[in-house]
Amino acid sequence: MNLFLFGAGYSVRALARSPGTRQSIIAGTTRDRGRFPRLEAAGIKPFIFDGETLTDDIAEYLKSVTHMVVSAAPDERGDPVLRVASRVIAHEMPCLEWVGYLSTVGVYGDHGGEWVDEQTECRPVSKRSKWRVDAEREWKAFGQKAGLPVAILRLAGIYGPGRNAFNKLSAGTARRLIKPGQVFNRIHVADIAGAIAHLAGKRLDGIFNVTDDEPAPPQDVIAFAARLMKVEVPAGIPFAEAELTSMARSFYGENKRVSNARLKQAGFELRYPDYRGTLTAIWAEGNWQAE
Repeated sequence: MNLFLFGAGYSVRALARSPGTRQSIIAGTTRDRGRFPRLEAAGIKPFIFDGETLTDDIAEYLKSVTHMVVSAAPDERGDPVLRVASRVIAHEMPCLEWVGYLSTVGVYGDHGGEWVDEQTECRPVSKRSKWRVDAEREWKAFGQKAGLPVAILRLAGIYGPGRNAFNKLSAGTARRLIKPGQVFNRIHVADIAGAIAHLAGKRLDGIFNVTDDEPAPPQDVIAFAARLMKVEVPAGIPFAEAELTSMARSFYGENKRVSNARLKQAGFELRYPDYRGTLTAIWAEGNWQAE
């Protein structure tokens, strides 16, 4: 597998460490040349991509790429990769077998705490989630026209080494906001990497929710992590009394339980199916502070 990552951020850097891609050639993009050492340390050949132009070196490299993952964020103009590279992808990548597009469960919007799956109507609330829905449609249409399998992975809230409740507790920023009935799904970054590798290896097409088995109240996650750390559990704060940014408040305005049944039917098995086992593993491994 010759894998190219448009947007080599936290989630796709984990892909370079995944057992499913250990024999792969991997390259990826960043907007900041200062991040090159971090990508190289992860085994990723780095390129600059600013979302506005496709450089000649990337275009040349893409000619031998077999699998591509896109995690570059869309904007009001659409998906930046398709905007600047659709012709190259369609006509100058003869080896390309599969594309994975990383989206978010935020596209579902609010469903009052009910279960949703890939057939559920999308009701995006935030502007960024609406852009994601548009980008998903662009990639689906592109794949159909190009005769190329495109898997859309809708990711839940991401956590793992360097990004978890222990970090917040250690920094003194953890808060237990109490909003009755509110739940969120989560996903360990290693399971994101594993799901990408699994879908890429089978060249599967379609939409897949990449999430854990157990949507849970966010205050319970903080409390469980605090007990593992043997620190005081932060006091609960009623949601109505909390001071929040508009983005954080909108996040709590969406309540749903996201099913991962389709991903499992595709043959993928989660390593970290719930927050208790996940946090216990992160704490036991001692790698909670850094990626």
